[in-house]
Amino acid sequence: MKSDKLKEFRQAAYKYLGRAHDATFELTDAILLTRNAYSLADLSLSPVFRRKWPSIYEVLQDCRPQRQKLMQLYIKQMPKQDRPLLAGDYTAWSRPDAVTLIERTIEHSIVSMGGDKPITVGQGYSTIAWIPEDSGSWVLPLRHERITSWENPIQKAVWQLQQVCEHLPTRPISVWDSEYGCAPFILKTSNIKADILVRLRSVT
Repeated sequence: MKSDKLKEFRQAAYKYLGRAHDATFELTDAILLTRNAYSLADLSLSPVFRRKWPSIYEVLQDCRPQRQKLMQLYIKQMPKQDRPLLAGDYTAWSRPDAVTLIERTIEHSIVSMGGDKPITVGQGYSTIAWIPEDSGSWVLPLRHERITSWENPIQKAVWQLQQVCEHLPTRPISVWDSEYGCAPFILKTSNIKADILVRLRSVT
């Protein structure tokens, strides 16, 4: 039964991958099955990726997944009897040497570029995920998207939470790091059907 459900899920996900869906599907499997990948070339060596290595670059260029449809598919896999626990966070991807990377922005980072300012140049990503278990590290990302140069982490997180909650059958509990413990986030999420727990920064 579980095998049949997995096949059904994979077939549904396959339909929402947009262009180059065959190669995209194989690349996804390669990512899941490759323990350590230090470059795209490593993924092309996976036995489940049956295409030549240039196809990986074509996939990343051509693929346009239907993110909303995929999110709804993920939500269908969640048990409906319990209130879901969601976690949201922001991550900086430091790319100081990638001078041709589109839309690099100044991002907060633990590792600074120099001096005392904890910043770097790269891209920021916002993630909201379902936490299925009380212990362990497995989560299901429902939305994982880049924060564009005209957005900030608060705006992106609010939009993502709204998108997720519109499709949940029950009111979720969402937890957030101290970066979201501010008035703008609380005010912008006041009309979203979710209970929010935020860690506050120490005042000492």
